[in-house]
Amino acid sequence: MVDPISNSSAAMSIAASALHAEDARMRVIAENIANSDSTATTAGGDPYQRQMPIFEPSVTKEGGTGVHMKGVRRDLTPFKTEYNPSHPAADAKGYVKMPNVDPLTESLDMRRAQRAYDANLNMIETLRVRAA
Repeated sequence: MVDPISNSSAAMSIAASALHAEDARMRVIAENIANSDSTATTAGGDPYQRQMPIFEPSVTKEGGTGVHMKGVRRDLTPFKTEYNPSHPAADAKGYVKMPNVDPLTESLDMRRAQRAYDANLNMIETLRVRAA
């Protein structure tokens, strides 16, 4: 017979790992949004480069398969350029490299992460109530 308490603990542990991963994802997204206008400080230099979280499966203490954020990688999408010869980061032709961050994309990613976070939080709450 299957032990409902250990099943609940495993499910809660899996959902908790997803909470931590989504929290980390939201921090990366927030950093991207905060730096969406951050240019280089030197002429012709590179601006802030968008970061993307990397997730991988992980085994929880209860033996379930959860998830964690392994790290981040740089988005290799090309930088946008703007003509602004008076900017300190302008190259010899007067163009400034702008970050490869699209605030709309980041907002949508943030919404997706928030929904996933909320779903896992609801799962934990449901399991906690059932166990009580």
